[in-house]
Amino acid sequence: MLLTPDDESRIIEMAWEDRTPFEAIKLQFGLDESMVIQLMRACLKPGSFRLWRARVSGRATKHLKLRSPDVSRGYCPTQYKHR
Repeated sequence: MLLTPDDESRIIEMAWEDRTPFEAIKLQFGLDESMVIQLMRACLKPGSFRLWRARVSGRATKHLKLRSPDVSRGYCPTQYKHR
């Protein structure tokens, strides 16, 4: 699958977001978790990749099945407010 630079950028952004599950990336772009990991490994510096892996490995919100039903939105309420 060929991704545009804009698509790659958006996938990386979604992967870094704590509340965006891998299933949302798969639904929007067709990439499963292992493919997102491969993309992140290819696009990020090694240190940044290690930080990202450590971050998402401990997050239940990155997986819909582990996610609490109380989490119903994909972003923080203040994330997209204009300042």
